[in-house]
Amino acid sequence: MPKLSVVIPAFQNAAYIEATMRSVLSQDHDDFELVVADHSSTDATPQLLEKYAADPRVRLLTTPTGGGAEANWRRVSEAATGEYLKLLPGDDVLYPGALRAHSEALDAHPGVVLVSSPRDIVDARGRVTIRDRGLQGVARRVQPGVEAVRTTVRKGTNVFGEPGCVTMRRAVLEEAGGWDARFPYLIDQTGYTKVLLRGDYLPVDRTLAAFRVNDTQWSVALMDDQAAQARAYHRWCHEEAPETITEADVRLGDRRASVMALARRAYYALNSRGMKAE
Repeated sequence: MPKLSVVIPAFQNAAYIEATMRSVLSQDHDDFELVVADHSSTDATPQLLEKYAADPRVRLLTTPTGGGAEANWRRVSEAATGEYLKLLPGDDVLYPGALRAHSEALDAHPGVVLVSSPRDIVDARGRVTIRDRGLQGVARRVQPGVEAVRTTVRKGTNVFGEPGCVTMRRAVLEEAGGWDARFPYLIDQTGYTKVLLRGDYLPVDRTLAAFRVNDTQWSVALMDDQAAQARAYHRWCHEEAPETITEADVRLGDRRASVMALARRAYYALNSRGMKAE
């Protein structure tokens, strides 16, 4: 069993998948596997992935058409065998040292079930548009996971970051029921929450990944639903942990989520040219 599994749910990522793969395979971690599942892409993604089939660290899988992001996230995660799990979308990249930093943090804190770090936001061409985004309002220490969930509810945004910023204990994700798309735009945040309600959280305060905003992302198509899904997520968090996440937390988070949805819309409008690959 490898120490860590990096899993990539690929879909229509031909413009970016090689950069994503190289960013993982060049890591200085000496005990990881890379599992990739292509979700019936119709572009060149499957052919580009075949270039890496001979690498003993790589396993290439396929996911049948249908089921949306949840089907591919579950397919690739359930195939993982590592103690730790990092899901990396097929258009994002890891920075050097990312796997080692997160593995060492989890090794040092057996009660921690999930760690995360800030990321840079980049456009389709790799230009950094926002630096060091993440961990807003999060205490820089080991803390009960439910407290970290309360922080993300109160902020009205995902303070943990996209999956490439996060590493968790795979067994805890499985015990929690795996990825959950009841709030499609928040599939990652919902999964983190299910894990964090079962243990501690630790932020690793180093920028270790880049999240790429581009016009092929399914999340871009869900812009209009962002605030509504955030409100539903906040309510669900309150129902799961009412003693820690209060009605007042939910109301504050709902207001801030509406503001954040407008900010994202403005970001997409201002950066629309950079969202297309060259």
